[in-house]
Amino acid sequence: MSTPVDDPLDPLSRERSHLAGSRAALRAMREDVESLDISDVTANWVNAEVLARQIDDRIKALADLSDTPLFFGRLDYLHAPGAEQAEGAEGERFYIGRRHVHDAEGDPMVIDWRAPVSQPFYRASKKDPLDIGLRRRFGYTGGDLTAYEDEHLSDPAEATRTSKLLQQEIERPRVGPMRDIVATIQPEQDEIVRSGLGGTVCVQGGPGTGKTAVGLHRVAYLLYAHRERLARTGTLVIGPNKSFLHYIEQVLPALGELSVRQATVDDLVAHVEVRGADDSTAAVVKGDARMAEVLRRAVYAHVSMPTEPVVVVRGSRRWRVPAYELEETVRELLDRDIRYGAAREALPQRIAHAVLVQMERSGEAPDDRVQDAVARNSAVKAAVKAIWPPVDPAKLVLRLLTDADFLAGHAAEILTEDEQKTILWAKPVRSVKSAKWSAADAVLIDEVNDLVSRTASLGHVVLDEAQDLSPMQYRAVGRRCTTGSATILGDLAQGTTPWATRSWDEALAHLGKSEGVVEELTAGFRVPTDVIAYASRLLPHIAPGLAPVASIRENPGFFEIREVPGTAEVVSACGELLRQEGSIGLIAADARIPALAEALTEAGLTYLAPGEETTRQTRLTLVPASLAKGLEYDYVLLDEPQAVVDGEPDERTGLRRLYVALTRAVSGLVVVHGAGLPVQLG
Repeated sequence: MSTPVDDPLDPLSRERSHLAGSRAALRAMREDVESLDISDVTANWVNAEVLARQIDDRIKALADLSDTPLFFGRLDYLHAPGAEQAEGAEGERFYIGRRHVHDAEGDPMVIDWRAPVSQPFYRASKKDPLDIGLRRRFGYTGGDLTAYEDEHLSDPAEATRTSKLLQQEIERPRVGPMRDIVATIQPEQDEIVRSGLGGTVCVQGGPGTGKTAVGLHRVAYLLYAHRERLARTGTLVIGPNKSFLHYIEQVLPALGELSVRQATVDDLVAHVEVRGADDSTAAVVKGDARMAEVLRRAVYAHVSMPTEPVVVVRGSRRWRVPAYELEETVRELLDRDIRYGAAREALPQRIAHAVLVQMERSGEAPDDRVQDAVARNSAVKAAVKAIWPPVDPAKLVLRLLTDADFLAGHAAEILTEDEQKTILWAKPVRSVKSAKWSAADAVLIDEVNDLVSRTASLGHVVLDEAQDLSPMQYRAVGRRCTTGSATILGDLAQGTTPWATRSWDEALAHLGKSEGVVEELTAGFRVPTDVIAYASRLLPHIAPGLAPVASIRENPGFFEIREVPGTAEVVSACGELLRQEGSIGLIAADARIPALAEALTEAGLTYLAPGEETTRQTRLTLVPASLAKGLEYDYVLLDEPQAVVDGEPDERTGLRRLYVALTRAVSGLVVVHGAGLPVQLG
């Protein structure tokens, strides 16, 4: 690839020309795919449908987003990258972007950020330039290239300085869904993003450290590096709620990845309709890992040892399998610790095999068809039903929650009597359908479902906001990646459930991934310095020993505390912030949302609910504190911090909820109160 010299009179002209050429090449790549004729290459309509869908996905992945930079950086290597590579002369130049683009001859015009040759864009430094002579960052307005900034990594005379374009990109106002961070990935983030598929990684990261973006970019990287394997096994991103998933859903498509499913934990365990709710005490017990043993006992208690022989009649012959031999078979299946349903399916074949042994000893020569016929014999079926009856997971959990004696029999020495009383339903229930199941009940049913029949495993699972999961929820997620790996993202200081995670080692154990590696991100890219410093006053009270986030933002951000008499002044403050550029989040205790909604409507201020996409015309979102986690806004107006604390069942959980609310701002935070501030804020 040639390396023309920049025009000193118009240094951006050559780069703009390369951008235009790259866009034209991407358009040609898309048109080539659109023009494919598959009518003569598919054997049947099924193959045709599959191939057509793959082509459609490829066309979508090659979309050129007009307001998104096609490339955001350039690397000038001192030597050809990799001595074994035939391509590339000394001083080869690569443009780094969101996806690979090549010209009509197949020569690369833009290199995918995930390719090995792109890695120095994120990792190279003055101390370790990684054979890079120059790293160039580009600045854009919309999709138009407007500036660039160079780092001469091989020049010892050039002083190290902070990248202005990098800071501008981090601080750029945001309207709409979450953006990718592909242009701003830092070395410590890149190390996590590019870690191998075989290992599970747990990322502890405070507000604004980019842990969610790191997790999503890790998915994109793994799909690039292990596409065929993950195409077979699948990938899944799990978020805390639908609003959060809606907020992040555009990141992967922007990187050209369309095949990743997104879900909440509740979606995964939706075997029954959830119409009820537990108080916190009952939810804590139901979410405790000890419940797994209670459920296992209850399932396998259905197995009973045979007391009668099985007699199989075939023609004029009668074949008798004695009770002691049946018992040996049952005990062997129990000792193998296989799924309840798999063992139940194996039992009739084992009985039939015992009959075939007798047939062979008598001189017959039975084959597999005879064994299958014996396994279907009415006497064998009756014996299996009596010895190893079927188990309906929902009915089993219903019985545990409504039958005190049944629960006591299986929870003995596991749950205390008080804990058993806590989870028992006060009123009898007629059926599974009429039961008012809670979210915690659905997780219990999922556990039993897995005891009966194995849950399918995916290749990779990303679990975000993991600190709020109960041990039983961790087990539900772990079942989805027993043969795969996981990326766990969270912040112990933001745990806002009564069962919030106490340590990541404990969480990894519940997931079945004890070998997982815990990484910590402490550099803050999103939250301004003054804002994170104020919120960090709560850390000694909510997560003692956890390192506070150190903001790398040069702009300290806008931060103000106002004492206001009522909702009218809160609405007025919203109007002030709307005069700024970017998105606005009005965060308040859940109980105060109706009054604030009414006041905003009376003032003529249009607002959105969390998860609804902001636009240039509607930039204000009214956010209940319980839904603020994971979201971010350019400016946040936090209403009555003490009400946020008081809205939770205990003070620590309330302070953690407040910590979340205080750290949603990217550019500025205004705290308004009329009832005083929590003493922990000083």
